[in-house]
This record gives sequence, C-alpha cells and structure tokens, in this order.
Amino acid sequence: METTSKLIVILGPTSAGKTGLSIKLAKKFKGEVISADSRQVYKGMDIGSGKITKKEMQGIPHYLLDVANPKKRFDVAQFKKLADQAIEKVFKKNKVPFLVGGTGFYIQSITDNLVLPEVKPDWKLREKLEKKPLSELFDMLKAKDPERAKNIDKNNPRRIIRALEIAIKLGRSNTPLLKKSPPYELLLLGIKKDQNELNKLIEKRLLQRLNSGMVAEVKKLHKNGVSWKRLEELGLEYKFVAQYLQGKLEHNQMVGLLQKEIEHFAKRQMTWFKLDKRIIWIKDYAEALGLCRAWLCHG
Repeated sequence: METTSKLIVILGPTSAGKTGLSIKLAKKFKGEVISADSRQVYKGMDIGSGKITKKEMQGIPHYLLDVANPKKRFDVAQFKKLADQAIEKVFKKNKVPFLVGGTGFYIQSITDNLVLPEVKPDWKLREKLEKKPLSELFDMLKAKDPERAKNIDKNNPRRIIRALEIAIKLGRSNTPLLKKSPPYELLLLGIKKDQNELNKLIEKRLLQRLNSGMVAEVKKLHKNGVSWKRLEELGLEYKFVAQYLQGKLEHNQMVGLLQKEIEHFAKRQMTWFKLDKRIIWIKDYAEALGLCRAWLCHG
C-alpha cells in the first residue's frame, strides 16, 4: 500500500466524534495524528478544550498538543509552521498523517498551503483597538480587508483585532496568498450530524466536562498566572467559566449560555467547512474506512 505523500483530514463540528474516528482509522492504516484545534495547542487547557487523553490515544502519536503557553497568543502562522514539520516527520516514518480538528482556518492553512503574513504583535495598537466596540472593529475590518471579513468569526474580537493588526501593519489586505497546491495528495472527510443529534451530543459532552473538573481547571489556569481577560479571550468554556468564577454569572446561567454558544459555534464551523467542495461528508466509521482504503490503495 502506497502511504507516502498522502494526507487524510478528519474535520467537522465540535462534539461530532472526530477524535474517536481518527484513532480507529490511524490504528487501521498505520497513521499518526496532527491536531488542528486552536485551543488544544495550549498547555493546561485539557478538559475545556476536549483534549484527547494518553489512554484515549491508544498508542497513536499525536502532534500539536501542549505546544504553547496560554498566557500568550498562538496564531495560524505558528500553527502552519509546526504542522508542516509534523506532517513531514510522519511521512519520513512512512506513516499516514491524519490532520484532525475543527478549527477551519488552521485546516485551510494546510489544505490550501497558505502563505501567511508574519506580523509581530503591536501591543499599543491592540490596546487602542480593544477599547472599540465589536461592531466598529468588524466594520473597520470590512473596510481594510473585505476578503478576510467574509470568513472571519465576527463574534471573536481577538481574531478581528489580529486581522486588523496585520492589515494595518502591511498597509494592504492580509488575505493569504495561495501556493499552487499542497505538496501532497489530500482526502478530506467531514463528519456530518443532524442538528438535533449534534445539540444532544454537545449537551452530553458539556455535562461530562463540568463533572470532570472543568471549573477547577480554569481556576488553576488563573492561579498559574493566566488573567481573567485572557481566559475570556480564549472563548467558550474558558470565557463563561471565568465569568462564573468572577461572580459575573450564576452556575445555571453559565451552563445555559455555554450550551447556546457551543451550538452557535458548531453552526459557524459548518458554515466555514461548507465552502470547501473537496470535503466528502460521512456518517460513520464504515463509510470512512471504505473511502480511506480505496484512496490509499489506488489514489
């Protein structure tokens, strides 16, 4: 079976079952996993980000987990550099790299082989932009870089500020340039779930995380020097648990808001993924297994 220079991508919304599917496939096809999750890169952010445990890995090597300090921002350019290195490392072992996650821009940086502008943080500019309302920031981005504004999460001030920072610093659109094509063949598999089923899975997973010590995890991160402001920037579980720990929310408010926000997040993930026509949408392991086997054997 020819395994070199072929990359399999497993993507989909949060709680859809990407992790479990990727382990089964990686075991079947001598694969190794490169995580494409913008919060699992951070050390100490395990429960809230749904990071795979050593036991769940079942001996399958994983890359791009715990590579960054949560006190500092980690961006897509840093991700791409490390992911490219990891993919090359897996190829050299004559194994199959599986890129697995739900962060659309991280995945696109690899599947479209994006050339990303490297712009160092400008803390004074960020401080100035942080004082502006979110709607004004989004309008500024639409004026500075309409292409980036089309596919950015307009509810994420951190991402909008970073996009603005790049556009202002470069004095032009920061929309990444595309190389001709990635240096390997791609198979993109997306896990599709009915919305009601997905919402139930989100609820189940959220309750599991709360029962597994998610609040204690956020408390520990803060104790270790991650500011409340930074925790709120990290979004979803970290944002709402941080607000609860500061007394801004009651416990039941936190849980209710989290459920709604994660559901909205899953919809935004699907909106992003639907733009990529290369994705083959699958329902289960059997379907994925057949597609992987046919593609790896025959290309």
